[in-house]
Amino acid sequence: MNLISIPAFQDNYIWLLDDQQGRCVIVDPGEAPPVLAALQRLQLTPDAILLTHHHHDHVGGVAQIVAQYPALPVYGPQETADKGATQVVKGGDTIDVGGRNYQVMAVPGHTLGHIAFYSAPYLFCGDTLFSAGCGRLFEGTAGQMYHSLQQFMQLPDNTLICCAHEYTLANLKFARAILPQDRQIETYQQQVEALRAKGQPSLPTTLQLERKINVFLRCHDTDLQKELGFNSPPDDLASAFSELRRRKDTF
Repeated sequence: MNLISIPAFQDNYIWLLDDQQGRCVIVDPGEAPPVLAALQRLQLTPDAILLTHHHHDHVGGVAQIVAQYPALPVYGPQETADKGATQVVKGGDTIDVGGRNYQVMAVPGHTLGHIAFYSAPYLFCGDTLFSAGCGRLFEGTAGQMYHSLQQFMQLPDNTLICCAHEYTLANLKFARAILPQDRQIETYQQQVEALRAKGQPSLPTTLQLERKINVFLRCHDTDLQKELGFNSPPDDLASAFSELRRRKDTF
């Protein structure tokens, strides 16, 4: 398989997963023109569109793409049924697209109906997990988001995390403010700064890396807990996550 990121808007990525036989899957097409241009340039025919949630920067291009490919199935959660989804799916479902199975994961937090699609090693997680960060809580609770991220933590280290936004540098700046002595975070920040200076994306990232540099996946870390004001480990790690998310929202 060949994974392709298509820049959109200011900092979005639309993903194509190309089977290298002329077919592909489109994930979260917020706008159509760059997707249609890529399909033409790469001579690809889409097998399906996958939607993770209902926000416009993830679904805005569906209608125009489907107009070009009228029989194209669009898989998404119930909240996208009025945004172009023709096949409503939910956590626990498995779908077959182009001969490849995708596990649907319910990951509420950013929105209540947010889902992710996992087909090893690819995780299309929309706005739930970012490199060095996680999504804002527009509809769900901190507890829901924490438990959604814990689902991802059960996946293999080699999972390729296909986030929908290039937020990595901003997230690393926050992480450095929380854990200024953490050398892994500092080193990775320097690496991403070099990448971005060349106009290169920081994504996809790997779960193995995120376990080390993403503070939102490290709520079990006693050093992090102390920085957040917990003198002893909290009974519920979601409370540490909630405090971390609160600080990020006001950073």
